Amino acid sequence: MPTGAFETDGVEATWALAARVAASLKSGDVVCLEGDLGAGKTTFVQGLAAALGAGGRVASPTFCIVREHRCADGLLFVHMDLYRLGDEDDVLAIGWEDYLERGAIIAVEWPERAGSLVPPGAVHISFKHLDGESRRLITI
Repeated sequence: MPTGAFETDGVEATWALAARVAASLKSGDVVCLEGDLGAGKTTFVQGLAAALGAGGRVASPTFCIVREHRCADGLLFVHMDLYRLGDEDDVLAIGWEDYLERGAIIAVEWPERAGSLVPPGAVHISFKHLDGESRRLITI
């Protein structure tokens, strides 16, 4: 797992970093994505999904909360956006525990809504806008 602060400039660089993270993920891992709206979290998730072999379009689950993607090797990759949820009870209601029991890799935006449900070994990645439209500081 790469660790440290990484500056990216554009989708390709963000996807390349996501691929490095994906290479170290395994069934049951949780990736917490923290940062302001539009900071690059969904772009990073698209890179994770591509590197994991998930088929189909990867779009933000802002309104539907959860999107499931099946990877080529049968692994389930789940992208959650908890922005519209209030607390841990809401997170449980959308199937959090079921996904963990099924061994899904979960990428979760706004993980603070999940509170104590986030496992201690979760990977935390923060995103920050730098000057310019596409420059980001991604800290793992």
